[in-house]
Amino acid sequence: MLPAQLGRAPRHLLVCERGHARHPRSRHAAHVRDHAYSCRVSFLIPECGMLPEVLKSTMADIGEYYLVRNLPVHELVAHEFIEAFVKKGSCYALTYKTKIDQDNTAALLPNGKLILSVDKDTYEELGLQGRPSRYSGKKVMRYIITIDLTDAGFYPESKKHNRVLWALKEKKPLEFDFLLAWDNTGAEGSTLMSYFSKNQIQALKPKITFSTLRDLQCPVLQSNELQGKAEESCSTEELFEWLGAVLNQVSLDNKSSSFLSTYCCPEPNTVVEKAFLCTITGFIIPEKIIQLLEQLCCYFGEPKLAYWLTLTVHGFADSPVSWRENEHGFHKGGENLYNFVIFRNLDYWLQMAVGAHDDCPP
Repeated sequence: MLPAQLGRAPRHLLVCERGHARHPRSRHAAHVRDHAYSCRVSFLIPECGMLPEVLKSTMADIGEYYLVRNLPVHELVAHEFIEAFVKKGSCYALTYKTKIDQDNTAALLPNGKLILSVDKDTYEELGLQGRPSRYSGKKVMRYIITIDLTDAGFYPESKKHNRVLWALKEKKPLEFDFLLAWDNTGAEGSTLMSYFSKNQIQALKPKITFSTLRDLQCPVLQSNELQGKAEESCSTEELFEWLGAVLNQVSLDNKSSSFLSTYCCPEPNTVVEKAFLCTITGFIIPEKIIQLLEQLCCYFGEPKLAYWLTLTVHGFADSPVSWRENEHGFHKGGENLYNFVIFRNLDYWLQMAVGAHDDCPP
């Protein structure tokens, strides 16, 4: 008999919506922008054995990101950094290999908000205004501090700027390894590599893997049936579960001899001879995901055997935020992800999922 705690699954939330990629009011790109920190992006194209050239060039343009070791947080609130990067393009920073439920962590959003998630002792030593974490329990042991680097009152030698700089540089210096990326389309000036040349900085490229899945059982989907239709199509929840099995290479055979999984593809389904799966891992910014999403929509510009394809994006489990500035906690898994199902007619389903320590996605 299983212990009682194993029988209780933690709360999770899956939000689904439907739209059309070419509708003037479609918010598919906005939803991608709202999710700042992504560590893995996968797309699956049924009835496809080889990646089209236009998608190959998009993959080649994913770009670099940077790992800066032992970077003091006060350098992110320096006037020179704000003018060079925060106010010119979209700058992303996230602490590397920190645990959101145990360590102090920090994140810089592209809107110029610096988020600090710190323990009670650090919070009291810093002396900066914040709020209790929503997920620290009855006895508050974690606090969230938000600093708007683009605030009109946050200028050099201002009272607000001096207070923050003093707290982070002298009163309680915080130092982390940071992942950094900057989208500066059309901007000129310094680069992250040159700006942090005195620090230990390393340029990294996302890792890209390709595979062809043979004789894959795929659910039958209809773009206008989110809930599915008996004996005609599968629901969005069934598709989401099936996709999780495929991306994690779980067998869909439901063999009685299997001790790992008795899962099988939902019905109705069809077997495709081959399907192309690509996975990108690294520090992947929303601007690059939007480019990839657009090219996947263009995939259906010419007749294809596939009726639909998917784009799945996983957020960092230990990021202090998930969507927008919504606080994110780890709890038992730190899940925060979204998935697009893009249909041949450019209808799409958007599925957004979070675990127990998250707000409802937008």
